[in-house]
Amino acid sequence: MLFVQSVDNPPSDLLTVPVSLGDRSYTIEIGTGNLAGTARWFSDRRRATHAIVVTDLHVQQPWAMSVAERLGADGVTVDLVVVEPGETTKSVETADELWGKFLDLGADRKTVVVAVGGGVIGDLAGFVAATYARGLGLLQIPTTLLAQVDSSVGGKVGVNLPHAKNMVGAFWQPLGVLIDTAVLETLPPREYRSGLAEVVKYGVILDAEFFAYLEAHVAGLVERQADVLRHVIARCCELKAQVVRRDEREETGLRAVLNYGHTFCHAFETLTGYEKFLHGEAVAMGMLCASRLAERLGRVDAAFTLRQQDLLERLGLSVEPPAGLDPAAVLVAMGRDKKVEHGKLRFVLPTRMGQVELVGDVDSEWVVEALRRDR
Repeated sequence: MLFVQSVDNPPSDLLTVPVSLGDRSYTIEIGTGNLAGTARWFSDRRRATHAIVVTDLHVQQPWAMSVAERLGADGVTVDLVVVEPGETTKSVETADELWGKFLDLGADRKTVVVAVGGGVIGDLAGFVAATYARGLGLLQIPTTLLAQVDSSVGGKVGVNLPHAKNMVGAFWQPLGVLIDTAVLETLPPREYRSGLAEVVKYGVILDAEFFAYLEAHVAGLVERQADVLRHVIARCCELKAQVVRRDEREETGLRAVLNYGHTFCHAFETLTGYEKFLHGEAVAMGMLCASRLAERLGRVDAAFTLRQQDLLERLGLSVEPPAGLDPAAVLVAMGRDKKVEHGKLRFVLPTRMGQVELVGDVDSEWVVEALRRDR
Protein backbone atom coordinates (compact mmCIF):
# COMPACT_ATOMS: atom_id res chain seq x y z
CA MET A 1 0.00 0.00 0.00
CA LEU A 2 1.38 3.38 -0.98
CA PHE A 3 1.56 6.13 1.62
CA VAL A 4 -0.53 9.24 0.96
CA GLN A 5 0.58 12.43 2.67
CA SER A 6 -2.39 14.34 4.07
CA VAL A 7 -2.01 17.64 2.21
CA ASP A 8 -5.55 17.74 0.86
CA ASN A 9 -6.31 21.27 2.01
CA PRO A 10 -6.99 23.59 -0.92
CA PRO A 11 -3.77 25.24 -2.12
CA SER A 12 -3.40 28.82 -0.99
CA ASP A 13 -2.43 31.73 -3.24
CA LEU A 14 -1.52 29.65 -6.29
CA LEU A 15 0.98 31.39 -8.58
CA THR A 16 2.01 30.48 -12.10
CA VAL A 17 5.13 31.49 -13.99
CA PRO A 18 5.26 30.90 -17.76
CA VAL A 19 8.42 29.70 -19.48
CA SER A 20 7.92 30.89 -23.06
CA LEU A 21 9.85 28.72 -25.52
CA GLY A 22 7.53 28.29 -28.49
CA ASP A 23 6.34 24.70 -28.80
CA ARG A 24 8.43 23.82 -25.73
CA SER A 25 6.66 26.33 -23.49
CA TYR A 26 5.36 25.28 -20.09
CA THR A 27 4.24 26.75 -16.79
CA ILE A 28 5.60 26.57 -13.27
CA GLU A 29 2.88 26.20 -10.65
CA ILE A 30 3.75 27.48 -7.17
CA GLY A 31 1.55 27.10 -4.12
CA THR A 32 1.21 25.73 -0.61
CA GLY A 33 -0.63 22.41 -0.45
CA ASN A 34 -0.95 22.04 -4.23
CA LEU A 35 0.77 18.65 -4.28
CA ALA A 36 -2.70 17.32 -3.52
CA GLY A 37 -3.66 18.26 -7.09
CA THR A 38 -0.92 16.22 -8.73
CA ALA A 39 -3.32 14.07 -10.79
CA ARG A 40 -5.13 17.10 -12.19
CA TRP A 41 -1.83 18.84 -12.92
CA PHE A 42 -0.46 15.72 -14.62
CA SER A 43 -3.50 15.14 -16.85
CA ASP A 44 -3.62 18.81 -17.87
CA ARG A 45 -0.16 18.44 -19.39
CA ARG A 46 -0.12 14.96 -20.84
CA ARG A 47 -2.75 12.25 -21.24
CA ALA A 48 -0.64 9.23 -20.44
CA THR A 49 -1.30 5.71 -19.24
CA HIS A 50 2.19 5.02 -17.86
CA ALA A 51 4.33 7.12 -15.54
CA ILE A 52 7.69 6.32 -13.98
CA VAL A 53 8.26 8.27 -10.77
CA VAL A 54 11.98 8.64 -10.07
CA THR A 55 13.05 9.58 -6.55
CA ASP A 56 15.61 8.83 -3.85
CA LEU A 57 15.45 7.12 -0.47
CA HIS A 58 15.12 10.42 1.39
CA VAL A 59 12.08 11.56 -0.60
CA GLN A 60 10.42 8.21 -1.24
CA GLN A 61 8.23 8.76 1.81
CA PRO A 62 6.17 10.77 2.04
CA TRP A 63 6.37 12.82 -1.15
CA ALA A 64 7.14 10.41 -4.00
CA MET A 65 4.79 7.76 -2.61
CA SER A 66 2.07 10.38 -2.38
CA VAL A 67 2.58 11.43 -6.00
CA ALA A 68 2.55 7.81 -7.17
CA GLU A 69 -0.62 7.05 -5.24
CA ARG A 70 -2.45 10.08 -6.60
CA LEU A 71 -1.51 9.27 -10.20
CA GLY A 72 -2.50 5.64 -9.70
CA ALA A 73 -5.88 6.65 -8.30
CA ASP A 74 -6.43 8.61 -11.53
CA GLY A 75 -6.00 5.51 -13.68
CA VAL A 76 -2.33 5.87 -14.57
CA THR A 77 -0.07 2.82 -14.34
CA VAL A 78 2.74 3.97 -12.06
CA ASP A 79 6.18 2.51 -11.43
CA LEU A 80 8.30 3.94 -8.62
CA VAL A 81 12.08 3.82 -9.08
CA VAL A 82 14.21 4.72 -6.07
CA VAL A 83 17.94 5.53 -6.14
CA GLU A 84 20.47 6.36 -3.44
CA PRO A 85 20.53 10.02 -2.33
CA GLY A 86 23.49 12.32 -2.85
CA GLU A 87 25.55 13.99 -5.56
CA THR A 88 27.56 10.83 -6.28
CA THR A 89 24.34 9.24 -7.60
CA LYS A 90 24.29 11.76 -10.45
CA SER A 91 26.58 9.59 -12.55
CA VAL A 92 26.79 7.77 -15.86
CA GLU A 93 26.64 4.48 -13.94
CA THR A 94 23.32 5.34 -12.32
CA ALA A 95 21.93 6.61 -15.61
CA ASP A 96 22.87 3.27 -17.18
CA GLU A 97 21.04 1.43 -14.40
CA LEU A 98 17.95 3.56 -14.98
CA TRP A 99 18.00 2.98 -18.75
CA GLY A 100 17.98 -0.76 -18.03
CA LYS A 101 15.21 -0.37 -15.45
CA PHE A 102 13.06 1.61 -17.90
CA LEU A 103 13.52 -1.16 -20.46
CA ASP A 104 12.46 -3.77 -17.91
CA LEU A 105 9.38 -1.70 -17.04
CA GLY A 106 8.29 -1.54 -20.68
CA ALA A 107 8.74 2.21 -21.04
CA ASP A 108 7.88 3.51 -24.50
CA ARG A 109 7.62 6.90 -26.22
CA LYS A 110 4.31 7.61 -24.43
CA THR A 111 5.71 6.99 -20.95
CA VAL A 112 6.13 10.11 -18.80
CA VAL A 113 8.97 10.46 -16.31
CA VAL A 114 8.07 12.27 -13.08
CA ALA A 115 11.10 13.51 -11.14
CA VAL A 116 10.28 13.91 -7.44
CA GLY A 117 13.23 15.14 -5.41
CA GLY A 118 16.03 17.64 -5.29
CA GLY A 119 18.46 18.80 -7.92
CA VAL A 120 20.23 15.46 -8.23
CA ILE A 121 16.98 13.64 -9.01
CA GLY A 122 15.77 16.35 -11.39
CA ASP A 123 19.05 16.38 -13.33
CA LEU A 124 19.45 12.58 -13.38
CA ALA A 125 15.85 11.67 -14.18
CA GLY A 126 15.73 14.48 -16.73
CA PHE A 127 18.86 13.20 -18.45
CA VAL A 128 17.47 9.67 -18.61
CA ALA A 129 14.16 11.04 -19.95
CA ALA A 130 16.01 13.05 -22.61
CA THR A 131 18.02 10.07 -23.82
CA TYR A 132 15.82 6.98 -23.41
CA ALA A 133 13.98 6.16 -26.68
CA ARG A 134 15.30 9.54 -27.92
CA GLY A 135 13.13 11.44 -25.49
CA LEU A 136 10.31 10.88 -22.99
CA GLY A 137 7.96 13.44 -21.51
CA LEU A 138 9.27 14.88 -18.23
CA LEU A 139 7.49 16.46 -15.29
CA GLN A 140 9.43 18.06 -12.46
CA ILE A 141 8.22 18.07 -8.83
CA PRO A 142 11.16 19.57 -6.91
CA THR A 143 11.23 18.95 -3.17
CA THR A 144 14.21 21.09 -2.12
CA LEU A 145 14.40 24.86 -2.14
CA LEU A 146 17.45 24.78 -4.40
CA ALA A 147 15.65 22.67 -6.98
CA GLN A 148 12.50 24.79 -6.73
CA VAL A 149 14.28 28.06 -7.47
CA ASP A 150 16.87 26.84 -9.91
CA SER A 151 17.62 23.34 -11.20
CA SER A 152 14.04 22.25 -12.02
CA VAL A 153 13.55 25.23 -14.34
CA GLY A 154 15.18 25.75 -17.71
CA GLY A 155 15.73 22.27 -19.10
CA LYS A 156 19.38 21.64 -18.21
CA VAL A 157 19.74 17.96 -17.30
CA GLY A 158 22.80 15.79 -16.92
CA VAL A 159 25.27 13.81 -14.86
CA ASN A 160 28.72 14.36 -13.41
CA LEU A 161 32.00 12.84 -14.49
CA PRO A 162 34.47 11.97 -11.70
CA HIS A 163 36.59 15.02 -12.49
CA ALA A 164 34.03 17.45 -13.94
CA LYS A 165 30.58 18.42 -12.69
CA ASN A 166 27.64 18.46 -15.13
CA MET A 167 29.91 17.70 -18.09
CA VAL A 168 27.55 15.16 -19.71
CA GLY A 169 24.02 16.33 -20.34
CA ALA A 170 21.34 17.78 -22.57
CA PHE A 171 18.76 20.53 -22.84
CA TRP A 172 15.40 18.86 -22.25
CA GLN A 173 12.50 21.07 -21.21
CA PRO A 174 9.88 19.58 -18.88
CA LEU A 175 6.19 19.54 -19.65
CA GLY A 176 5.65 21.44 -16.41
CA VAL A 177 7.00 22.12 -12.93
CA LEU A 178 4.91 21.75 -9.76
CA ILE A 179 6.23 23.50 -6.65
CA ASP A 180 4.60 23.04 -3.24
CA THR A 181 6.20 25.05 -0.42
CA ALA A 182 4.64 22.65 2.11
CA VAL A 183 7.20 19.98 1.22
CA LEU A 184 9.93 22.28 2.54
CA GLU A 185 8.59 21.79 6.07
CA THR A 186 10.25 18.35 6.11
CA LEU A 187 13.51 19.50 4.52
CA PRO A 188 16.50 19.21 6.89
CA PRO A 189 17.88 22.61 7.98
CA ARG A 190 21.18 22.14 6.16
CA GLU A 191 19.42 21.31 2.87
CA TYR A 192 17.12 24.29 3.29
CA ARG A 193 19.98 26.72 3.96
CA SER A 194 21.77 25.35 0.90
CA GLY A 195 18.87 26.47 -1.27
CA LEU A 196 18.97 29.98 0.14
CA ALA A 197 22.37 30.51 -1.50
CA GLU A 198 20.81 30.17 -4.96
CA VAL A 199 18.05 32.56 -3.89
CA VAL A 200 20.64 35.20 -2.96
CA LYS A 201 22.39 34.60 -6.27
CA TYR A 202 19.34 35.79 -8.22
CA GLY A 203 19.35 39.12 -6.40
CA VAL A 204 23.04 39.69 -7.07
CA ILE A 205 22.91 38.85 -10.76
CA LEU A 206 19.55 40.18 -11.91
CA ASP A 207 17.47 42.13 -9.40
CA ALA A 208 18.81 44.63 -6.84
CA GLU A 209 15.31 45.23 -5.45
CA PHE A 210 14.90 41.51 -4.85
CA PHE A 211 18.22 41.44 -3.00
CA ALA A 212 16.93 44.23 -0.75
CA TYR A 213 13.72 42.25 -0.19
CA LEU A 214 15.78 39.30 0.98
CA GLU A 215 17.73 41.51 3.38
CA ALA A 216 14.44 42.76 4.83
CA HIS A 217 12.86 39.29 5.14
CA VAL A 218 15.62 37.19 6.67
CA ALA A 219 13.37 36.16 9.56
CA GLY A 220 10.61 35.00 7.20
CA LEU A 221 13.10 33.01 5.16
CA VAL A 222 14.73 31.39 8.17
CA GLU A 223 11.30 30.52 9.62
CA ARG A 224 10.11 29.17 6.21
CA GLN A 225 7.03 31.38 6.17
CA ALA A 226 4.79 30.20 3.33
CA ASP A 227 3.91 33.65 1.97
CA VAL A 228 7.55 34.73 1.88
CA LEU A 229 8.57 31.46 0.23
CA ARG A 230 5.89 31.69 -2.46
CA HIS A 231 7.01 35.21 -3.35
CA VAL A 232 10.72 34.34 -3.31
CA ILE A 233 10.35 31.14 -5.32
CA ALA A 234 8.09 32.83 -7.89
CA ARG A 235 10.52 35.72 -8.36
CA CYS A 236 13.49 33.39 -8.79
CA CYS A 237 11.55 31.35 -11.34
CA GLU A 238 10.50 34.53 -13.19
CA LEU A 239 14.09 35.72 -13.39
CA LYS A 240 15.37 32.38 -14.61
CA ALA A 241 12.53 32.05 -17.13
CA GLN A 242 13.43 35.45 -18.60
CA VAL A 243 17.03 34.37 -19.12
CA VAL A 244 16.11 30.94 -20.51
CA ARG A 245 13.64 32.48 -22.97
CA ARG A 246 16.43 34.64 -24.42
CA ASP A 247 19.23 32.04 -24.37
CA GLU A 248 17.76 28.56 -23.94
CA ARG A 249 20.82 26.62 -25.07
CA GLU A 250 23.62 28.93 -23.87
CA GLU A 251 24.39 30.15 -27.39
CA THR A 252 24.64 33.92 -26.73
CA GLY A 253 26.37 33.85 -23.36
CA LEU A 254 23.42 35.42 -21.53
CA ARG A 255 22.46 32.24 -19.70
CA ALA A 256 25.97 32.03 -18.30
CA VAL A 257 25.08 34.78 -15.81
CA LEU A 258 23.10 32.14 -13.88
CA ASN A 259 26.46 30.54 -13.04
CA TYR A 260 27.65 33.35 -10.78
CA GLY A 261 30.04 31.79 -8.28
CA HIS A 262 29.81 28.41 -9.95
CA THR A 263 33.29 28.30 -11.50
CA PHE A 264 34.71 28.34 -7.97
CA CYS A 265 31.82 26.24 -6.65
CA HIS A 266 32.20 23.38 -9.12
CA ALA A 267 35.95 23.24 -8.48
CA PHE A 268 35.32 22.96 -4.73
CA GLU A 269 32.76 20.19 -5.26
CA THR A 270 34.95 18.25 -7.68
CA LEU A 271 38.07 18.38 -5.50
CA THR A 272 36.16 17.20 -2.45
CA GLY A 273 34.58 14.26 -4.28
CA TYR A 274 31.05 15.73 -4.40
CA GLU A 275 30.56 14.60 -0.79
CA LYS A 276 31.80 17.30 1.59
CA PHE A 277 29.51 20.17 0.59
CA LEU A 278 25.95 20.54 -0.57
CA HIS A 279 25.72 22.43 -3.84
CA GLY A 280 24.31 25.60 -2.30
CA GLU A 281 27.01 25.62 0.36
CA ALA A 282 29.65 25.58 -2.37
CA VAL A 283 27.70 28.27 -4.27
CA ALA A 284 27.83 30.59 -1.24
CA MET A 285 31.60 30.15 -1.03
CA GLY A 286 31.96 30.58 -4.76
CA MET A 287 29.93 33.79 -4.88
CA LEU A 288 32.17 35.43 -2.28
CA CYS A 289 35.29 34.31 -4.15
CA ALA A 290 33.86 35.71 -7.39
CA SER A 291 33.01 38.99 -5.66
CA ARG A 292 36.55 39.23 -4.26
CA LEU A 293 37.90 38.61 -7.75
CA ALA A 294 35.67 41.41 -9.05
CA GLU A 295 37.12 43.66 -6.34
CA ARG A 296 40.64 42.84 -7.51
CA LEU A 297 39.62 43.84 -11.04
CA GLY A 298 38.13 47.13 -9.83
CA ARG A 299 34.60 46.19 -10.84
CA VAL A 300 33.07 46.48 -7.35
CA ASP A 301 34.20 47.73 -3.96
CA ALA A 302 34.66 45.89 -0.68
CA ALA A 303 31.26 47.09 0.59
CA PHE A 304 29.58 45.17 -2.24
CA THR A 305 31.24 41.93 -1.15
CA LEU A 306 30.50 42.56 2.54
CA ARG A 307 26.82 43.09 1.75
CA GLN A 308 26.61 39.63 0.19
CA GLN A 309 28.62 38.12 3.03
CA ASP A 310 26.33 39.66 5.64
CA LEU A 311 23.15 38.33 4.02
CA LEU A 312 24.55 34.84 3.44
CA GLU A 313 25.80 34.59 7.02
CA ARG A 314 22.49 35.85 8.43
CA LEU A 315 20.87 33.01 6.49
CA GLY A 316 23.21 30.53 8.16
CA LEU A 317 25.67 29.93 5.32
CA SER A 318 29.45 29.78 5.53
CA VAL A 319 31.25 31.91 2.95
CA GLU A 320 34.89 30.92 3.45
CA PRO A 321 36.40 28.66 0.77
CA PRO A 322 37.40 25.15 1.84
CA ALA A 323 40.59 24.92 3.87
CA GLY A 324 43.49 22.88 2.60
CA LEU A 325 42.75 22.93 -1.13
CA ASP A 326 45.81 23.29 -3.37
CA PRO A 327 45.31 26.48 -5.45
CA ALA A 328 46.99 24.80 -8.41
CA ALA A 329 44.48 21.94 -8.23
CA VAL A 330 41.63 24.46 -8.05
CA LEU A 331 42.88 26.10 -11.24
CA VAL A 332 43.12 22.73 -12.99
CA ALA A 333 39.55 21.89 -11.96
CA MET A 334 38.39 25.29 -13.19
CA GLY A 335 40.00 24.52 -16.53
CA ARG A 336 37.34 21.85 -17.04
CA ASP A 337 34.51 24.36 -16.53
CA LYS A 338 32.02 24.59 -19.41
CA LYS A 339 32.57 28.37 -19.67
CA VAL A 340 36.20 27.85 -20.73
CA GLU A 341 36.81 29.03 -24.31
CA HIS A 342 40.01 28.43 -26.28
CA GLY A 343 41.68 27.28 -23.08
CA LYS A 344 40.92 30.55 -21.26
CA LEU A 345 39.08 30.76 -17.96
CA ARG A 346 35.97 32.92 -17.92
CA PHE A 347 34.13 34.11 -14.83
CA VAL A 348 30.71 35.62 -14.17
CA LEU A 349 31.56 38.78 -12.23
CA PRO A 350 29.42 41.63 -10.83
CA THR A 351 29.56 45.27 -11.85
CA ARG A 352 26.85 46.42 -9.45
CA MET A 353 24.00 44.85 -7.51
CA GLY A 354 21.65 43.22 -10.02
CA GLN A 355 24.15 43.11 -12.88
CA VAL A 356 26.93 40.68 -13.80
CA GLU A 357 29.00 40.06 -16.91
CA LEU A 358 31.04 37.22 -18.38
CA VAL A 359 34.71 38.19 -18.07
CA GLY A 360 37.59 36.42 -19.79
CA ASP A 361 41.38 36.44 -19.69
CA VAL A 362 41.62 36.74 -15.89
CA ASP A 363 45.12 36.42 -14.42
CA SER A 364 45.43 33.16 -12.49
CA GLU A 365 47.25 34.96 -9.66
CA TRP A 366 44.15 37.07 -9.04
CA VAL A 367 42.04 33.90 -8.93
CA VAL A 368 44.36 32.40 -6.31
CA GLU A 369 44.19 35.62 -4.30
CA ALA A 370 40.38 35.38 -4.27
CA LEU A 371 40.72 31.93 -2.68
CA ARG A 372 42.63 33.21 0.35
CA ARG A 373 40.84 32.69 3.68
CA ASP A 374 42.89 35.31 5.54
CA ARG A 375 41.67 38.40 3.72
